[in-house]
Amino acid sequence: MALLEAKGIVAGYTKELDILRGVSLKVEEGQMVSIIGPNGAGKSTIFRTLFGFLPARKGTVYFNGEEVTNLPPPDLLRRGITFVPQGRHVFPLMTVKENLELGAYIRRDRRGVRRDIERVYALFPLLKERSRQKGGSLSGGEMQILEMGRAMLLNPRLMFLDEPSLGLSPIMANEVFDKIEEIKAAGSTILIVEQNADRSLKMSDYAYVLETGQNKYEGPAEEIRNNEEVKRLYLGG
Repeated sequence: MALLEAKGIVAGYTKELDILRGVSLKVEEGQMVSIIGPNGAGKSTIFRTLFGFLPARKGTVYFNGEEVTNLPPPDLLRRGITFVPQGRHVFPLMTVKENLELGAYIRRDRRGVRRDIERVYALFPLLKERSRQKGGSLSGGEMQILEMGRAMLLNPRLMFLDEPSLGLSPIMANEVFDKIEEIKAAGSTILIVEQNADRSLKMSDYAYVLETGQNKYEGPAEEIRNNEEVKRLYLGG
């Protein structure tokens, strides 16, 4: 049984226009799965639909064997899914440590939260160095790392990452990609949408290519990366 499975998802932002037109995907536990495709293909829309921000008009979503179609985000958080959206969403006037603590706001085990903050510090030493610094004073890449660390405070079974390198310099993007690989190596399951499709595919186990709101290709990430049409259309080669 897949950890996450979506079947035939239809969704859009207006009643007149469907952005997703029957998208299906699976994520197995322990995998990193990439969703790639051109602008307007529905990549971020599938995230918003799976996480309950946007209702699915048709289709079903299952997580850990239970149907979770159109459940609100707080319910999905409690079930073990976290979502790191594109852009920077730290609390600018709070310290790095306070931002991390807010990631565990639905938890009641204070000792466990302190332990998990130390675990995040061990994975991301930069956050420990900046623990008393205001979130708003961090660079874009550092904010992205803080957001990923904050998402880990719920000990998620599945993490959604939406365009984590968006707007970052090449150096900071590489730093973020390195941290994503460390999160995966620590045992997390990840579903990622990323503008740098080639780098995302290199890190992933499996991949889906969307086009005009529908599945175009799917398969092992390395196979997708070496597909000549995928290279020509989506990887710039």
